[in-house]
Amino acid sequence: MTPNDTETQRSPQTVPPVGRTQRIVESRDLFRGDNEILISHDGAIYRMKITRQGKLILNK
Repeated sequence: MTPNDTETQRSPQTVPPVGRTQRIVESRDLFRGDNEILISHDGAIYRMKITRQGKLILNK
């Protein structure tokens, strides 16, 4: 299995209900070359960061 294969496969837990589609947003489109972004949600500001290991961390 190539890295691209794992990116396109979805586990049964992430499959949307029948008749509904789920939008996928690429992290590179959100971060645009930065390692950290701020997200406003319901009046609160959250910080999303890409770690050195390439994982995402979300903090309030």
